Amino acid sequence: MTNKMTTKKQVYDYIARNGIVSKAELMTQFKLKINSMTRLLEELIAENWLQEKGLGYSTGGRPPILYETNAHRGYLLGLEISRIYSSMGLYDLHMNRLSLVRWTMDETMTPERFIDRVQETVQSFLKQHELSSEQIIGIGVGAVGPLDRERGLIVDPVLFPASGWRDLPICSLLEERLGFPALLDNGANTALIGEHWALRSERYEHMLYVHAGAGLRSAMMSGGELVYGATDTEGAVGQMIIQAGGPRLHDTGNYGALEAFVSLQALESKVRALSSVAGTANLSLQQGDTTALAAQEPITFETMIRALAKGDADVLDIFNEAAAYLGIGLANLINVLHPEKVIIGGALLNAHETMFDTAIRVAEQNTYYYPKYKPLFSKGILKEDAVAAGAAVMVLKKLQL
Repeated sequence: MTNKMTTKKQVYDYIARNGIVSKAELMTQFKLKINSMTRLLEELIAENWLQEKGLGYSTGGRPPILYETNAHRGYLLGLEISRIYSSMGLYDLHMNRLSLVRWTMDETMTPERFIDRVQETVQSFLKQHELSSEQIIGIGVGAVGPLDRERGLIVDPVLFPASGWRDLPICSLLEERLGFPALLDNGANTALIGEHWALRSERYEHMLYVHAGAGLRSAMMSGGELVYGATDTEGAVGQMIIQAGGPRLHDTGNYGALEAFVSLQALESKVRALSSVAGTANLSLQQGDTTALAAQEPITFETMIRALAKGDADVLDIFNEAAAYLGIGLANLINVLHPEKVIIGGALLNAHETMFDTAIRVAEQNTYYYPKYKPLFSKGILKEDAVAAGAAVMVLKKLQL
């Protein structure tokens, strides 16, 4: 990319991040002569990437012209691929969500059927909003790892209910079927990209994201940029040892690892054991009884959520114990990474209102130098939509002008 094209993209990105800006503000951010900035802005307007947005306040001379990006110059797709559900959203260039669809990932959702579902959804979006495929700039994918981002591969995901997902060239499959570019990153990273974009006016530079669902995932941002390691193992946070010599999850991973205490599989095992102690095989509730009673359905996340909604105290204790262990894991990460803001997401955190509070309380109790150093905790702005939205932002950041 030439210096002119680099500057052009930087100016566009600055306006995209900040909303509405004046030429004077741009002149303070970029080392360009006034004539060069004028020509660059005129070029972006002529190409329909920018548009004028009225006049600003005068400080004595002529009121300055204000500029913003053109939200309808193109459109973005963001796709989440997860173990429990997947979702896809359509966004304009201001990251306004125009449509969102979510579907369950079960044993029938093979890659072939998944790609069919994505194609059907894209066609539905285009028809609904009267768009052509040429107006779609690209699709970003936030997926369960480990991944090979450069080659667009989902390498070896665990706990997927359907077969066929190992060594899957997801980007080339999507590009072949849809006809526009696809970018891949792990879901924790795209969730953090999305939340950082949603909070861009607050100028956070150092952020930590932790997702607790079917597995544990994390991402870190420093200096406003994602931190990448030598390999893509977003789920490695689940192997953090929090109890030396403790249990393993399904006889894999580290002994005493965080995932053995805080994961969907760990909670299912504990509730299943609780049901067994109660003399039953499955989970249910009767009015006025807070112990697990017999039922014909297996213990799953959905049945546990129903038990929590009905006030099962034993199941709630199991979830809150998991939240406390999660707080210990958070404290360990915070003591090493020192983020300004910590965002926690995932199905387990949303299972009951006490989960978030318990995790944060324990994390604060074990954060070194607290309360002098006090990171801000949040469930995020985008919440369950963060992965898909962040995948779309990823495409926006790679936009070629």
